[in-house]
Amino acid sequence: MERARPLPSRRRLLKGAALAAVPYTLLNGTRADARAAVDYPLAEWQPATPLNYTLSDRPTEYSVDRVVIHVTQTTYATALSIFQDPQKKVSAHYVVGSADGHVAQCVREADVAWHAGNWDYNTRSVGIEHEGWVDQPAYFTDVMYEESARLTAWVCDRYGIPKDREHIIGHVEVPGTDHTDPGPLWDWVRYLRMVNFA
Repeated sequence: MERARPLPSRRRLLKGAALAAVPYTLLNGTRADARAAVDYPLAEWQPATPLNYTLSDRPTEYSVDRVVIHVTQTTYATALSIFQDPQKKVSAHYVVGSADGHVAQCVREADVAWHAGNWDYNTRSVGIEHEGWVDQPAYFTDVMYEESARLTAWVCDRYGIPKDREHIIGHVEVPGTDHTDPGPLWDWVRYLRMVNFA
């Protein structure tokens, strides 16, 4: 007659269940590239390579008090591929599509994206790229403005950032930049109205 194996203890079962709940990538010491990585609930996770941003613990390590508005000067898909290319040394927290307003998150808000060309502004801001070109206003669609305004309002609410032009700025306004985006065709009056009513 075979002897029955003892049943595992309750404690052992609970420990096993807890380990099963931890993503495998976290056990390896890296961040999980899962849906849980998204800060903004309406975004899709499209991670930049970790070589294109700085790991941080914002707002504990750096306070967040700005949103920087960018225009990609390329397509949505190309912008994502640039952020995934370790030789480019650039990233943003979010990219907003022109045709459908789709939002991709590329860098966690806790981390410092390399988007502003100014370390101080990188550490204190969330960077939002918009698909298009500064001299082609057809890319600035209603749905892009709407989804971007909703995202910016959400970021401002999350960090207590005032929804005004002093705190929601264009890349062109970052000290020391040589960029012109979002350009003179970006409708700031409309955008800020939308942010405040989102």
